[in-house]
Parts: sequence; structure tokens; C-alpha cells
Amino acid sequence: MRRDSCFLCGQANGRVELMAEKKILVLGVGNILLHDEGVGVRVVEKLQAEYEFSHNVELMDGGTLGLKLMDPISQVDVLIVADAVKNGGTPGSVYRLPAEMLTKRVAFKNSLHQLNLVETLTLADILGNAPEVAVIIGVEPADISPWGIVLSDPVRERLGDMCAMVLEEVEKAGGSYAAKVPAAG
Repeated sequence: MRRDSCFLCGQANGRVELMAEKKILVLGVGNILLHDEGVGVRVVEKLQAEYEFSHNVELMDGGTLGLKLMDPISQVDVLIVADAVKNGGTPGSVYRLPAEMLTKRVAFKNSLHQLNLVETLTLADILGNAPEVAVIIGVEPADISPWGIVLSDPVRERLGDMCAMVLEEVEKAGGSYAAKVPAAG
């Protein structure tokens, strides 16, 4: 547990019990200029647009920041990464993978964020600051060719499924969320 924050968990035999609250980071990574490679960022954008999250949940567009993500990654208990992942499946296949599988993630070969994210998680682990839990919610890309910001049909069609899986991970980790209420008018 990295945080000292607590919340009221319950009351038993007249005494109040406190439970430490886990800090959760939902990190969307990828290069939005390479079609499906940017799906992780698009997941975070969709979640931010459609949901409100409890104070212990942070959503972050990690783009291609790599080692610059060390500080936010080192300060959380649970890391949920959304990204394009080459796992040998049909384009649009959605996966939940343990962080160790990050080395299989797909990135355009000239993109630095793939190696830098692996290095960042490894360095955080060496320094004793790795999250207790780290998972990847990924989708098999269909198109990571350079220059285009539109997701392919198979990936765009699974964006909602990826968001649902991220929300499930948030709940499992002790976070909460609610759909945003559209503004009247």
C-alpha cells in the first residue's frame, strides 16, 4: 500500500474498522497517429467522456511517454494498461493479460513507447515501487500503418468491450464509477 488514505469500512462490536484504499491508475498508451496503435488512448478518452470515477481512480493518457510514466506508475497500487496487443489472434480480439505479457505487445517498430513502458515497469520493480497488481486490457490491431488517426473497423467495434473490461478491473481493485448524466438543455 503506497497511500495512507483510508475509508470507513464498517462497524463491528461498536468499533469502527478502517480499510486502506488502493490507488488505481488506468493508463492508455499508444501513438494515436498510427491507427489502431492509439487504441489505448482512445479507451481512456471514452471513459473520461462517459464516466465519473471515485477519488482513488485516475485516468491518464500515457501516449508514448515511456520512462516519463515512472512517477505515476510508482505511486499506485493497481495499474490497468489499455493498449494494442499482438497476441496472435484475429484483429479485434480483446485480451486481459498479466503485465508480464507486456513484452508481447505490438507497436510500430519505430515507436519507442513499447520498450520504454517495459523498461519503466521493470525499473519500478527493481526500485521496489511496482504496482501490486498490473494488467493489460488489449485488442489485436488490424492496422498500425503510419499516418492515420482512425481506428480500423474491428478495433473500433471492440472499444466498448475494452472499456467494460477496464471498468470491471477498476471495481475489482476497489474503485467505483458512475455514468455521467447528460447536461439538460
